[in-house]
Amino acid sequence: MSTRIKVNQGDPAAYKAMMAFEEYVASTPLTTKHKDLIKIRASQINQCAFCIDMHTRDARKAGETEQRIYALNAWRDVPFFDEQEKAILALTEEVTLITGKVSDETYNKAAALFEPAYLTYILMAIIAINSWNRIGVTTHMEDFLKAE
Repeated sequence: MSTRIKVNQGDPAAYKAMMAFEEYVASTPLTTKHKDLIKIRASQINQCAFCIDMHTRDARKAGETEQRIYALNAWRDVPFFDEQEKAILALTEEVTLITGKVSDETYNKAAALFEPAYLTYILMAIIAINSWNRIGVTTHMEDFLKAE
């Protein structure tokens, strides 16, 4: 498999728009831990090897434990995640796998745990990483991992 188009070269304005969205998410008061969980879990679901590699490295540097990273795909079955993190992970999964709606149960749980602004930041972070995952998977960015 070879890397396909590089979006930043194909249309620099498109890449600039994605980077502006990413910078917005980075500027929100979302905790680093919350951002990392969103990025890793969505990237796992979307099978974006490039993003999984990048975001697990970033999470480790920010202090995330190996145990929690390894157990992330089984978050419902382990005691390592608090109620807020579980709500974020459930919402991340439903938005990522969206098939017409996010369940009322999942949304209402998150809405009960977070102020409206923070919930908005969570949703924007989920949408941003899903966009990056789709770029990464479509353009075969995982081929960059072979060079390391």
